[in-house]
Amino acid sequence: MEKTFTLLQTVAAAGVFSAVSFWYGFMFGRESARKELGDLIEDLRRRNLNTSSPHD
Repeated sequence: MEKTFTLLQTVAAAGVFSAVSFWYGFMFGRESARKELGDLIEDLRRRNLNTSSPHD
């Protein structure tokens, strides 16, 4: 017995795959941006601590 997908099943499978791919891509991009922003903030804090203000 040969298994064949109907057009509806193919479109549904492609839609599920697309949704899952989008979700993982979105979450990975969000996490990457969060880490990048965190590193930038830490770098700015370190620079701020290393330079002393003339009012001290």
